[in-house]
Amino acid sequence: MTLWIVVPTYNEAENLPRLLERLFALPLQMHVLIVDDNSPDGTGRVAENLRQVYPGRLEVLHRREKLGLGPAYRAGFRYVLERGATVIGQMDADLSHPPERLPALWERLREADVALGSRYVPGGGLDPNWSWWRKFLSWGGNLYARTLLGLPIRDVTGGYRLWKRTVLEHIPLDRVQSTGYVFQVEMIYLAHRLGFRIVEVPIFFRDRQWGTSKMSFAVQREAALAVLALRWRWRHLKKAPTSEPGLR
Repeated sequence: MTLWIVVPTYNEAENLPRLLERLFALPLQMHVLIVDDNSPDGTGRVAENLRQVYPGRLEVLHRREKLGLGPAYRAGFRYVLERGATVIGQMDADLSHPPERLPALWERLREADVALGSRYVPGGGLDPNWSWWRKFLSWGGNLYARTLLGLPIRDVTGGYRLWKRTVLEHIPLDRVQSTGYVFQVEMIYLAHRLGFRIVEVPIFFRDRQWGTSKMSFAVQREAALAVLALRWRWRHLKKAPTSEPGLR
């Protein structure tokens, strides 16, 4: 089994060393790909320096400009698939996704095709320092998306996931149009429509401690409007054969 974790970055110079230290301390053999959108704070340079600290385990994909979360992940997924990844992970660089939950996600792939870190299943939770308004927007955004798309998943907007290779091979990445946070909704919607098995693993989502959040009300409003188009865009998508149980 070859595990790759794809981490998009934009102005995460403070968080990146902390994230990689925690990831590579885990009892899992993994490679990490940093996809940096030419961060003005020098995240790309920090990532290159860290390659010397973790030789053979860390790679960096530099992009010339900030093109959005979706394109960053698509580029990263293609990169690691070409290098033989059999399990592909995705997570934020700001440490809001606890790296220590990665083994639990890995273990659940024995019975599923996609394992996602969920804030909204028993055992999961949100940072208590979040305002009630921010919590409402997060909860409401999930309820809106999963109801509109008919998804039997509690946390459809979360970005902490492990995918079996076969899932990403069946998803037509070239046709996934979402550039912002709705990319997370579109990808899990496609996995569900294709018939792949999805499980949720509880995580505690902690607000970032270093750096600046990219989330705003405008971003969330844009995502809500984009979700409306997903059912129509993928109305002709046919179910794919699912993989056999167990890691392959």
